[in-house]
Amino acid sequence: MSEIQSVAVIGLGYIGLPTAAILAENGVKVHGVDVSDRTVDAVNEGRVPFVEPDLADFVKRAVDKDMLSASKETPKADAYIVAVPTPFKGDHVPDLSYIEAAARGLAPQLTGDELVILESTSPPGATEHMAEVIYAERPDLREAGLDFAHCPERVLPGRVMVELVTNDRIVGGSTPEAAQRTEALYRTFCKGEILLTDCRTAEMAKLVENSFRDVNIAFANELSVICSEQGIDVWELIELANHHPRVNILQPGPGVGGHCIAVDPWFIVDAAPQSARIIRAAREINDAKPQWVIDQVKAAAFDVQQETGRAPVVAALGLAFKPNIDDLRESPALNIAHDLADQFSGSEVLVVEPHVEELPVKLEGKPNIRFVSAEEAVEKADIVLLLVDHDAFADLGSEVEGKHVIDTRGQWR
Repeated sequence: MSEIQSVAVIGLGYIGLPTAAILAENGVKVHGVDVSDRTVDAVNEGRVPFVEPDLADFVKRAVDKDMLSASKETPKADAYIVAVPTPFKGDHVPDLSYIEAAARGLAPQLTGDELVILESTSPPGATEHMAEVIYAERPDLREAGLDFAHCPERVLPGRVMVELVTNDRIVGGSTPEAAQRTEALYRTFCKGEILLTDCRTAEMAKLVENSFRDVNIAFANELSVICSEQGIDVWELIELANHHPRVNILQPGPGVGGHCIAVDPWFIVDAAPQSARIIRAAREINDAKPQWVIDQVKAAAFDVQQETGRAPVVAALGLAFKPNIDDLRESPALNIAHDLADQFSGSEVLVVEPHVEELPVKLEGKPNIRFVSAEEAVEKADIVLLLVDHDAFADLGSEVEGKHVIDTRGQWR
């Protein structure tokens, strides 16, 4: 079992690049691989192609010290970390094509003693599937001693560089030796506890963590719908109920976003469709919430038309999937803005997102959408729809008096 001195990180996104940077910071020679010329060029120039606090400093230091570089081609290395997307392909079926492509890209570089780690959030069996793709490309390696592992990330956007170091990690190995090799690599930077298991259990652990959160968010979102029907302030209700020493209800919102909570539970449903009943129900509740929000806008629009005789101007504040970041992945706010433009074709929709510089691609081509500042949106709108509780919006509550306000986050209550 050789010592790991070099690592290739395949996929330089929200997880891959921070992982590459933190390894390089701690003395491991890292080469990043990505299909995007923009990402490769940015990393080689010591820049970061997305917003994540402190990451830019880590990347610049690593590049300046010649500990981090990037290309579109996979090099030889002692270990490979695969951190590529795992989206859906129709009816919430996991799409493993990115993992397969990464496996085929690294297979020609293998000699037989390497460690191959899957970090991508994946359905049970994905690490074994990755191994089989590699062996299909390189049958000569089946007896050579390759080690495979799954090490799911569990970091919070906006705190990635802190939580990579402080959070506990789960490592699932194809063999006990594979798990131990992976533990040794992650121990170069991880100060949390590293818990060893097998690949399938590690894969399931990440899915279970996010499904647990999704179920609890669904409870809060369902409460918000019930309370709206009953004329009850859901925010006050939750605050009161949470005074019980064993109750901790989460906060409702316009839906659930991000590449984890909005996606991972479906991997469990796909793996056990007849048994995952609560998990499926929670996903359906949370996936239905954006249309419920749009229905609230429709009700307010009717009132505006009755009052003014014209179509309302709607302000949609926030497009990210959570506060104070630029991440739009699986964002219910972005989807709501998109659908508002379609369902209110006669209205002007003013969208605001202080953490991005231009209108997202998904909203381009919508003639009734304008990308504006928060101040302009609030000034001109008849209906103000708060979708993300960015800090930048906190003081706007005093500016919306006399307007129809739909606060999906309770920021202004």
